[in-house]
This record gives sequence, structure tokens and C-alpha cells, in this order.
Amino acid sequence: MEDRNKYDSATVALEKLKEAGYTIDYNIELDSLIANPSNYKIDYIYRYEGDSNPDDENTVYGITEKNGSNKGVFVIGNLSFVEGDIRDVIINLEIAHKESI
Repeated sequence: MEDRNKYDSATVALEKLKEAGYTIDYNIELDSLIANPSNYKIDYIYRYEGDSNPDDENTVYGITEKNGSNKGVFVIGNLSFVEGDIRDVIINLEIAHKESI
């Protein structure tokens, strides 16, 4: 499902995901995501890069709890600048996503 719909901006991607039921903001409510990453999967990945600097990267993830009860979004800048558990969780979920398509 990655990049099935390409949107002009992260804002538009977030609006479309919200319309599709992705209502949880995992940037705020990330405790369960970090505690139980195997319960989640990435459905959509939208990457945006700055016009003049690739380090201005921004990625929007559409994430679903595998039991289907929760859908939300996670937005992050350049993942290589992020440290800690959330970086590891997102990298592993992205790897699993790419292996499934």
C-alpha cells in the first residue's frame, strides 16, 4: 500500500488518512506502540523532502493495530536524527511493511 496515493504535502496526507479513520496521533499516544510494537503494522508511508535540502525530510506513517481496533498516524522528520525506542520501533515496522508488499 506504500505511496498508493501521492499527495502534494504531509498536511494533505494527514487529512486523507484522517478521513480514512486514522485518528490516533501516535506522536502523542506512543506508549502502547513502543511497549507492543509487534501488535502494529504500517499501512501507508508518505515521504516528503525539502526543496533545497534532503535533510528536511518528513515522513507520514499510517499505522494500524493488527486487531483492527486502532488506526493512527505518526509523523517524523529525518529518521536518522532520531534516537531511542521510537526510532527502533519505526524502523522495524517499516522493514516488516516492505517485506509484506
